[in-house]
Parts: sequence; structure tokens; C-alpha cells
Amino acid sequence: ADPTAAIDWPIPLAEAEISDKDRTNPALGDVTPMAPRTTLVVGARGQLGRALVAAIPGAVGVDLPGTGADHGLDVTDLAAVDAWPWHEHDVVVNAAAYTAVDAAETPEGRVAAWAANATAPATLARIAGRHRLTLVHYSSEYVFDGTAPDHVEDEPLSPLGVYAQTKAAGELAVGTAQRHYLLRTSWLIGSGRNFVAIMAQLAADGVSPSVVGDQVGRLTFTDELVRATRHLLAVGAAYGTYHVSNGGDPTSWADIARRVFELSGRSPADVTEVTTAEYGAGKQLAPRPHQSVLSLAKLEATGFVPEPAAEALRRYLGA
Repeated sequence: ADPTAAIDWPIPLAEAEISDKDRTNPALGDVTPMAPRTTLVVGARGQLGRALVAAIPGAVGVDLPGTGADHGLDVTDLAAVDAWPWHEHDVVVNAAAYTAVDAAETPEGRVAAWAANATAPATLARIAGRHRLTLVHYSSEYVFDGTAPDHVEDEPLSPLGVYAQTKAAGELAVGTAQRHYLLRTSWLIGSGRNFVAIMAQLAADGVSPSVVGDQVGRLTFTDELVRATRHLLAVGAAYGTYHVSNGGDPTSWADIARRVFELSGRSPADVTEVTTAEYGAGKQLAPRPHQSVLSLAKLEATGFVPEPAAEALRRYLGA
């Protein structure tokens, strides 16, 4: 019995019979409590990884050694992965990915894409199963060929290019982990170089760009993807696949460019709309889905309310 526990015992401690085990146990005040387990964010130097580390209390961020991350971990290095103190974590969020869609069609890019998008998630799925961790992984609408006007979570995979094929393979690997959330997203916009930032810079520089108008989808801002991630974990949503993007009406890339120009003080008419075929003429580009709209019904059924992309765009541009 520990007098520092401040419990009103029915028998005075001086009269109680105490076992040798209880007598030799340290007092509560002398015990150092175990630190709570934390969330590990893999790919912490990327635009999504940085946002996740900033938003999740106590999150530990790792990235490839030499990238400037607080902790270095190469998920393709099996020895390093096995040596990592996984017992310190209860959730692993994989924000690492190879995202150079066109470069993935080259011999070097193909190798890098398969390593980052398929092999690494398979390793994390194995680790999650072994250590009973919850694995959160992000995928892309590129796993679909874009023929359906609205993609639902259980639509059969139909990837077109190498990048898309590696993302599909990563999905299959992550699905082997008992405790997993697979979040498919589209048209990600965060800090650094991205479509919206490029259009805003072109508007500022007086450039009048040609932008594809026959690819349709919804923007996903990183803060929205982070918010959805935290929501699913917080409410204990059923494990499985969820589609995440900002809400509102679907738009084309050209629509978005025109809106960026308008919010930047330029005329929307300064943006010329072209087809994918016209834009890609003479270029070595990977195939892309024309319809990238992800159904959000399953996510919304958990109580999540997506912010309209138009409002998020205005806030992102400070307009």
C-alpha cells in the first residue's frame, strides 16, 4: 500500500498485512511514467509531411538521411527499418512518395517510383502488422483510368502509366495491414511549387498560359488532407479506403487557372484553354486520367465536412 496514493483505505495502513512484493514495490511518487506512444510521419520533408508534423501533437518526423529531417530513416533499407524503435509509436503515417509522373516513364524514374511507391509501403505494412500499428497511407486518383465520371472507393484499379501502376501496387500492399487507412486524394496543393503557385506567379509576371481544360477534378489542399487524416483517427472510423479532396463542384485545370488569374488581378481571358492532346503534342508525357473526381460520400458519412475548394483557394492566395 502506498501512502502517497491518497486512498482512503478501509483498514489503517499500520494495521494492514502487506505482502513482500507490495512492500518492496517503489512508491508512486518515485516511479517515472512511460512516455505516451507517438505518431511517426514518414516523408516529413515533403509538403504533406511538413503539414502533418506541424498539425499532429508530438509527431516524430523522419525522411531520407541527408534531407535535413530531424531523424533519418530510409524505408527501403530493411536493416534500418528493423532497427527502428517501433514500440514508441502507435500510428505510422506514410507521406513519402515519388510524384514525378512524367519522369516515372524513364528507366531511372521507373526504378525510383517502384521503390518509393510500392516497395516502401509494403515494408511499412509488414512493420504495422508485426507491431500492431495503425498505418495511414496516401494514394492518388491516378490508380483509375479516368473513364468513370465519379470514382468510388471500391472501383476496380485501372492505372494508366508507370507512376499510376506503382501507386496501385502500393495500395495492394497497404491493404494487407489489418489496421490501415488508405486515403486517395487528387490534385494536391500545399507549400512550395504546385499548380496554383505556378499560375499565381505567371499572373504576376504578365504571362498568358495555355492550360488543359479536358481534365476534371477537385483540388485537395494539404491542410484539408491533414484535417481528414486527424478526423478519421480521432473518431475511430472503420479501417479501409477513403477518398479525400476539398468539396464543391468539379472544375478543370483551366477553370482553376482562370480563377487564380482573377484573384490575382488579371483577366481570366488571359488563360487559353487547350486539350490534353494539344498540350502534349511533341512532348513525352505520361497518360493522365481525364476524370479525376473522387466521391466523398464515404468520408462524409464519418461526420467530416469538406471545405469547398473555391473557399480554400481564395484563402490560399490571401485574396
